[in-house]
Amino acid sequence: MGEARQEVDRPTPAWALALLRDARVGRLATADRAGRPLVVPVCYVFDGTRCYSAVDAKPKSTRNLRRLRNIADNPHVSLVVDHWDEDWSRLCWVIVEGRAEVLGAGADFARAIDLLVAKYSQYRALPLDRAAGALIAVTPERVLAWRAAEPPEPVR
Repeated sequence: MGEARQEVDRPTPAWALALLRDARVGRLATADRAGRPLVVPVCYVFDGTRCYSAVDAKPKSTRNLRRLRNIADNPHVSLVVDHWDEDWSRLCWVIVEGRAEVLGAGADFARAIDLLVAKYSQYRALPLDRAAGALIAVTPERVLAWRAAEPPEPVR
């Protein structure tokens, strides 16, 4: 992730990496081959290099989800993580633009599931399918970050 840059070619700020690591929900944007967009809220984990989101067992009309079909057609995605507050001086967001792939097995798949289970206690009650599950892995190509106000400089 140290390679990822803000739009103005600066390293991603520590506060943005912390928000990406600690936030509980993000919004994943995909598009089909015709460019028709889809944005869905996702639980995800950031391991310092990639972001992972699982297709879990919550009720869905199908396991052949549109986001997975979109990624197969067009791997370019964005993940938006934000903090909203009525006090607008506390607003901030991070956008990860990158390439996604769908994992169904392997060491990255198993490690990402372990990380998701560690982050979300709900996955201990609603286990992720380690045999036939699907996981979206997003490799960042660019990271954009913004916040309304910079924190005050420490008093010395």
